[in-house]
Amino acid sequence: MHIVIMGCGRVGSTLAHILEDNGHSVAIIDRDPQAFRRLRAGFRGRRVTGMGFDRDVLGEAGIESAAAFVAVSSGDNSNIISARVAREMFGVENVVARIYDSRRAEVYQRLGIPTVATVRWTADQILRRVLPEGAEPLWRDPTGTVILAEVTFHPGWIGFRSTAVESAAGARVAFVNRMGEALVPKEDTVIQDGDILHLIAAENEMERINKVLSSAPSDEEH
Repeated sequence: MHIVIMGCGRVGSTLAHILEDNGHSVAIIDRDPQAFRRLRAGFRGRRVTGMGFDRDVLGEAGIESAAAFVAVSSGDNSNIISARVAREMFGVENVVARIYDSRRAEVYQRLGIPTVATVRWTADQILRRVLPEGAEPLWRDPTGTVILAEVTFHPGWIGFRSTAVESAAGARVAFVNRMGEALVPKEDTVIQDGDILHLIAAENEMERINKVLSSAPSDEEH
């Protein structure tokens, strides 16, 4: 499929190369023609100089036949305006905008424009590497209310089904890391020694969930 990218910085150029390597056609837009120097010599996609929210520029990039539009320039305003133009004027269904301000990202997400709040995401990734295991979520939705988190559990839960864990925690077991491989649990999946549990839950519930799972199952769970 054809994908249009606005912003030929490190993220945009990397995306362009990955997408092209996966067999997609790519057009990349940047207002600075020098930015295209980040593209490899063998890049076959279109290089379009201009603003990503300009209709003529988008037309030159092939927006009318695009299956997706990605806005990853250094400006929040440019990214969101370009994403809205691609969505609302050209009918591109798959649009993503990079937003540095996580508060604005939440607003745009509610307006139907998927966003990546890079500052919050980067902070989460750094904290996961410098704080104790499980202290920060693996993933957080743009509103910051739902997270995917790695949780520890009391050895007493070994031998119980994942559904029992879900019932006690009031959260969904998204997947289990078992011996280095990800396993999507079924109704009959039993927790084994060495398993690492990853739960999807409301962030404000995590303190309670950790408290529940750090204790042995109650008689009711038995």
